[in-house]
Amino acid sequence: MSATLSPPATGALAASLRARHVAMIALGGVVGAGLFVGSSAAIATAGPAVLLSYAFAGLIVWLVMRMLGAMAIAEPGRGSHAGYAAFGLGRWAGFVTGWLYWYFWVVAVGAETVAGASLLAGLLGPAAPPVWLLGLVLIAAMTAVNLLSVRAYGEFEYWFSLLKVAAIGLFITLGLAALFGAFGPEAARLSRLAGAGGLLPLGLSGVAAAVPVVIFSLTGSEIATIAAAESDDPPRNVARAARTVALRIATFYLGAIALVLCIVAWPGIRPGHSPFVTAMQRLGIPGAADLMTVVILIAVLSCLNSGLYVTSRMMFELAGRGDAPKALVAVGRSRVPVRATLAGASAGFLAAIASIVSPDRVFAFLVATSGTTILFVYALIAAGYGRWRRAQGMMIPLASAIVLAGIAGVCIAMSLIPAQRPQFLLSLASLAVAGLGWGLRRRFG
Repeated sequence: MSATLSPPATGALAASLRARHVAMIALGGVVGAGLFVGSSAAIATAGPAVLLSYAFAGLIVWLVMRMLGAMAIAEPGRGSHAGYAAFGLGRWAGFVTGWLYWYFWVVAVGAETVAGASLLAGLLGPAAPPVWLLGLVLIAAMTAVNLLSVRAYGEFEYWFSLLKVAAIGLFITLGLAALFGAFGPEAARLSRLAGAGGLLPLGLSGVAAAVPVVIFSLTGSEIATIAAAESDDPPRNVARAARTVALRIATFYLGAIALVLCIVAWPGIRPGHSPFVTAMQRLGIPGAADLMTVVILIAVLSCLNSGLYVTSRMMFELAGRGDAPKALVAVGRSRVPVRATLAGASAGFLAAIASIVSPDRVFAFLVATSGTTILFVYALIAAGYGRWRRAQGMMIPLASAIVLAGIAGVCIAMSLIPAQRPQFLLSLASLAVAGLGWGLRRRFG
């Protein structure tokens, strides 16, 4: 690895990712700690009706990916989804989308760093180093991987994703076996889905309240559009990822969560505790807790690895358009944006320190201000797609209208739910700051 920089130049990144890398990055993008642990909070919020929340959120993500795939085929070489938002709506949309997305992932890097360090500390026991030091080791290791080459990132993410997918596949196999009586007649049964208050025990308001939690856990599929830009056939790889995202969501989320609810009645699932561990313990699987801890650690490292990759490429793209300091567009001999990678890693580590030093104030503020920004990013993509289609003489496409209406509904629901209203309002403030940044960028250059 060398940090020697070449002169600033756009389009200087390597194109060494293969189709298998992009496919597995897309496949593993929706399988993370949000599924293995975060699903417990969604289940507690909506009960068995959380399956409706996952179906709705999955539809939104699938339509966004389909729109990105269509634009990538018709207009290749536009960059990430921020580039396609700019293509459809104008440069302001690329600026706002890029910075909001970068901020979202910087906070995610901080959260995943602390989560991974805490898991490691638990595995190491009383002799474990401080969480901040373990976090520094983790983020330094993943930064080193990203600085080696994009091929190194792709290989690591390929194997991380493969292990995550294998773990979910094993759980689904065990769950289906339980449904057919392999662990006894009462181990799993469909009647548990409606056995504790019916299919809608907390009403439609519970379904609506769970949607924001669910849609955030599904974030990650769009990383494939960024990775595909460094592959041998970007349009085809983006289109392939877009076609398969619905199957991934149906299998990994709807299928796995449905099986969990067939094994464990939903009131027995505790928020913050992996429902998969609870289900495997009910089935009598030995070492279930330790096995799932390792799987969750792999999922966290995968998200950390991808988060560092995303922040570096998004910053590189912003710098290439003049929307961030031009110095960040420089690449090293391995054609990796070294400065952009270090900038994202540094910001992510600062967020991790905030999580340790001030979890209830500073980090809570960061999470709140970044939480809903992914909805704004998806809305800008959908609006850009709709305008692009209209410029071709077509009517507003149904996909764009559904996504925009769905996101508007989620935002209205969040504004009406007292527990989620502060996060929504603070995320709106982040959107306003990004808009102000564009105004300053346009005035002063």
